[in-house]
Amino acid sequence: MQARSFSLFVPALVSLFGCQVAGQGSAPPSVLPLRSLKLYETGVGYFERSGTLSRGETTTLPVPTGHLDDALKTLVVAGNSGATLTGVEFSSSLSRGMARALAGLPPNADEPTTYLNLLLSLKGAEVEVRTSAKKPETLVGRLIDVLEPPAPAPATPKPSDPDEKKGKEPEAPKPELTLLLVTKEGELRKLDSAQVASVRPTDPSYLTRVGAALDALSVRAAQNQRSLRLLAQSDKPITLGYLAEAPIWRTTYRLVMADGGERGTLQAWALIHNDTEETWAKVQIELVNGQPDSFLFPLAAPRYGRRELAEPEERLATVPQLQDTTVDQIWGDNLDTGVISHGAGTGTGQGFGSGYGRAGSSHRTRAPSVRMGATVSSSDALSVGNLAAIAPAEGVEAGALFSYKLAQLLDLRAHGSALVPFLQSSVVTRRISWFTAPGSPARSALRFVNATRQTLPAGPIALYEGGGFAGEAGLARLKPTERAFLQFGVDLDVELDSVESESKDLPQQVRFKNQYLEEDFFRQSERKYALKNRSRAVRTVYLSLDVVNNSTVEGADELDYDVSGRKPLAVFKALPGKKLERTLKIKEGLQSSTHINNLTAKRLTELSALEVLPASDRAILKEAAARIEEAEARSKENDEAKEAIEEVTRDLERLRQHLTAVGDKSGQGANANPFVKRILDAEDKLTALRTKAKALEIAMADKRKAAQAVLEKLPKREPRK
Repeated sequence: MQARSFSLFVPALVSLFGCQVAGQGSAPPSVLPLRSLKLYETGVGYFERSGTLSRGETTTLPVPTGHLDDALKTLVVAGNSGATLTGVEFSSSLSRGMARALAGLPPNADEPTTYLNLLLSLKGAEVEVRTSAKKPETLVGRLIDVLEPPAPAPATPKPSDPDEKKGKEPEAPKPELTLLLVTKEGELRKLDSAQVASVRPTDPSYLTRVGAALDALSVRAAQNQRSLRLLAQSDKPITLGYLAEAPIWRTTYRLVMADGGERGTLQAWALIHNDTEETWAKVQIELVNGQPDSFLFPLAAPRYGRRELAEPEERLATVPQLQDTTVDQIWGDNLDTGVISHGAGTGTGQGFGSGYGRAGSSHRTRAPSVRMGATVSSSDALSVGNLAAIAPAEGVEAGALFSYKLAQLLDLRAHGSALVPFLQSSVVTRRISWFTAPGSPARSALRFVNATRQTLPAGPIALYEGGGFAGEAGLARLKPTERAFLQFGVDLDVELDSVESESKDLPQQVRFKNQYLEEDFFRQSERKYALKNRSRAVRTVYLSLDVVNNSTVEGADELDYDVSGRKPLAVFKALPGKKLERTLKIKEGLQSSTHINNLTAKRLTELSALEVLPASDRAILKEAAARIEEAEARSKENDEAKEAIEEVTRDLERLRQHLTAVGDKSGQGANANPFVKRILDAEDKLTALRTKAKALEIAMADKRKAAQAVLEKLPKREPRK
């Protein structure tokens, strides 16, 4: 962005903020013209106005009421033209509660403003009342009170009279308000509101207070225009800048792909909104691709502190206690006060996705065995390769903010919107067919490289090819030299299926850490694919591989890498109208982790037989396998005991049902009823089985602990850097 110098206001004249200036002329004030506007992704705009402040002429800055706090918080004198600005003056801004309080209305801003509330706000004031009787009269005096009618008593239902004509009784007229008035002559008058044509306060300041309250309560109060009057002592040009809320500018792209799809022309358009009451005329618009922090802060409206009410030790009143005041009225409103807090945050999100399915693909796959209870990830100890290094270096931004200045000055009416171009550049592209996995439907896609010198904001992108529309996608934020893969449609001409897949694992080293046995191993795979291209042109096919980055891949025409998806990509060239088979040879450096409770004697025995491991490691694994085998034997016995417990429990339930059916011959001894004896024997057996199961569980845990103690002897090998 263009460098700017800023100067401050004269400190001695800060007290002019909010004051009323007398002696203003009747000539309409001029507005300092808007010359440039910087729009940010945070939802704010930097408005810059420039012009000459002529002596004897009032010059203002038009700011919506809702933006007044932002303008006062950020107003700055830009440049050093020699002009002197001593301050700005504006009408005081009232909060809704303060405006209602000045008008005598209830302080709760959510409470409706009723006729009763307006009349009550005149209590004690001098008013002029005109009646609506046959002989109208005008009464001048002070309003004592406004009385509401008493609540009507509940109606007593009358006994039904069969001879009474059926029909609905007319509703009684609703009771009216009652005004109590003392006239200038000292006469007390009682007037029903139905008799009153109008009530006019004679104090002219009342209308001003009510007007301020209505302004604050208006649903458009925040949109009402406020004028900041500039106080200047020079005829020299001056430039002022300030921050205000503005609609976030958004980006849409069009990409016209050249024949072959190897290059394209990118057009970037920005959607801009003028949500102010002012027409923009010849304004320089700058779109800033950045998110500086900005927060709201209440500043314009007067603020008042709260003083504590100190009560004397003896509660003595200056007036009779029950005359016209209460303790609550003396105490005041005691509105809650809190610590001012503010925060700022921005977030943008974007998602693009699609889903398709296809039946009919068949293949033969021999997948690697999955170790029970083990998790597999990339190995830190075995270095095979780094497929992620295929991707280019990360893009670098020269600064925190990037700006796009429109080539032409913008004319935009108030509350108008415009779609304006801000970038056109040649970019590097590659037309491809994308497969998420073998057998999935092909997607028309594009590898897009940001060959511009600017960061590209996120936004939707429409693609055109061969003189027509090709599809749409979403472009994420891209720094210079960064690239993205854009999927924009279904490719019906290309198919890719898995024919056969074989793999084997080759353990290389083991270690025991935090109750987990870690195995570092190579996984060597061969994957055969059948590829079919029904089009009349050579197709570049991209296949996303489900392998870790610590791998090598052979057999593809080339390799690529998807940074956003963190997946390596195999690239094949498919000739037009041809079927072909391609085989990938993949070697991965992996690591599996198995908890001590999930280790099996079979796996430890297999590892102890591997000659690639040191003899000392194999001896430890063999000893641990013996302990695990003993634990597994106890586990098997425990399972058998649990099955026996379940069987005895079922027998007991059946015997008790039989005993209930034939009746219990109690008192005749246990042998008198064969069911009783069998029940007692079964309960003894159940107790013995439960004791045995508990002992087996303890023995099993002890054997696992013994195996863990043996495995702790394995060398603590550190991962490779």
